[in-house]
Amino acid sequence: MRWAGNDMRRAHSLRDVLEDEIVTGRLRPGERLDEQSLAARFEVSRTPIREAFMQLASTGLVVLQPRRGAFVASLSFKDVIERFEVMAGLEGMCGALAARRITDAQQQELEAAHEECVQYAAEGTPDAYYYANERFHLAIYDACQNAFLAEQARQLHTRLKPYRRLQLRARSRVATSLSEHQAIVDAIRAGDGEAAERALRDHVVIQGERLADFIASFERAA
Repeated sequence: MRWAGNDMRRAHSLRDVLEDEIVTGRLRPGERLDEQSLAARFEVSRTPIREAFMQLASTGLVVLQPRRGAFVASLSFKDVIERFEVMAGLEGMCGALAARRITDAQQQELEAAHEECVQYAAEGTPDAYYYANERFHLAIYDACQNAFLAEQARQLHTRLKPYRRLQLRARSRVATSLSEHQAIVDAIRAGDGEAAERALRDHVVIQGERLADFIASFERAA
């Protein structure tokens, strides 16, 4: 099915809003997501609502049940942290291989993505920074030149996207993330696989820890 540009943009925006509400607990595990009430709330048709549900299902945040509808998935905080631990290992391997195998064109793409991160960090827009950050990490997956590893990293990256985006709102996290990116770029540019692997593993593990801090702060505020 070919979606109109406006429908896709609406679905993308709705997905981000619903992601936030699921991750922060406003929408509870097991809760049914009603198309009609959400369409009325956001003043849109059901088409972008359904597309947003499909996108959320691809990340594991929503379960689609035939003839029953969409439900918020049950995913514990422990489950999330375990996924971050695996993500750290996968990204570390990607970085180590990228340091040895990256082409000139891929190096240019990585540095362009990093510069885009610099721009959005200066503007103070965490969500825009996240999407530039996503481009940065995907560039590393491509540069590792191991199709199987890259696919596994992309799949887990997609499933962790809501949490990786959310943790960037923690105080000073964007600035810290940007500094970590610079260390990763420097290591890959230098062809230092060990340093690149270590920098990426530390970068992702810190995300999990920062997420814990963010969720704790949110719960105290609530």
